[in-house]
Amino acid sequence: MFRRVEDFRTIWAQEADKTLAAFAAIPDAAAHQAVDAHHRDLRRLAWHLVETVLELPQNLGIRVRGPVSLGPDGFIGAPPPTMAEIAAAYRAVSDSLLDHIGSWSNTELGRTFTLYGESWSGAYALYVLVSHQTHHRAQMTVLMRQAGLKPPSLYGPTQEGWAEIGMEAPKV
Repeated sequence: MFRRVEDFRTIWAQEADKTLAAFAAIPDAAAHQAVDAHHRDLRRLAWHLVETVLELPQNLGIRVRGPVSLGPDGFIGAPPPTMAEIAAAYRAVSDSLLDHIGSWSNTELGRTFTLYGESWSGAYALYVLVSHQTHHRAQMTVLMRQAGLKPPSLYGPTQEGWAEIGMEAPKV
């Protein structure tokens, strides 16, 4: 968890770049890839990340702004048709989060908030925000592979990424 707001800002900026790299690796023609008709496709997963950056911080009193806003149901509606539009919306809300978290002092990290029927510290809520995004990015990389796409190297080389650094991929 985070002990300083500045630590969150540093991690969020790095993670946001990874999320944008994942979005950039998804061509619009493959954005419909889903496990099945009852699960989110790549486009909807990406849009869910935009939603979450708007929704979770508001429960902490952090008013994130962007080109879209939450409706009364806590959602922002259907995703736009292109990954570029989703990426632009994500960048806007992510940048707004970084701007508005600056209103927090380190003391807020220890404050208790009620989120989703549970008591969370501010530090834990920010940790969940980062982890939630990482979780959905991982889902996206599986869908990308199923769509025949090459996921970006985010925390080290992908299977294809080893060759790019002149090394053999580990045996599976």
